[in-house]
Amino acid sequence: MIRSICLCLLLGLAAPAALGQPHDIDAGTFQCIRDMTPVRGFYVDNLNGEAALEGTLEVARSESGGVYPPGSVVQLVPTEVMVKRESGFNAATKDWEFFELDVSPDGSSIRARGTTDVVNRFGGNCLDCHAKARPEWDLICEQTHGCDPIPLTPVMVRAIQKTDPRCEPVELTEEEAQMLKALGSFGS
Repeated sequence: MIRSICLCLLLGLAAPAALGQPHDIDAGTFQCIRDMTPVRGFYVDNLNGEAALEGTLEVARSESGGVYPPGSVVQLVPTEVMVKRESGFNAATKDWEFFELDVSPDGSSIRARGTTDVVNRFGGNCLDCHAKARPEWDLICEQTHGCDPIPLTPVMVRAIQKTDPRCEPVELTEEEAQMLKALGSFGS
């Protein structure tokens, strides 16, 4: 079985809206991960629209880090999402809110959401993992950001992203199909 991990990264969005209180984000906010903008293997968007997305992309693409603007959405796999909330939302998470989702062809449902206490389906606390990112990375984990490695290869991650049930189907490479099969055997 996959050991405790916290992938807690981004997901797709519905129509842009001004980011306000927590109730402004609901299951309908999260759509197909591949409708977002890819950056080095993860996906980003901004709930505040195209103009705000430029600020998100600037930080995501930076080689030296930065602070993501409010409304930023970061996602690695379909079931885990981070949303940058308004300044002052939560000091412990640097204003990030974590989401654990259930996804199906019918859409998304929120399994858990919050700040310091969200645990993913593998038993990993999102903040415990993301807090290890060096300060310049604004809690975003990548291989060189100070976070513990996750037990997924880049090929496994791509295969998981390609099989988001909310998205139009796309063909997997032979290697991706083999990796999904290997992942499936972990639960056996």
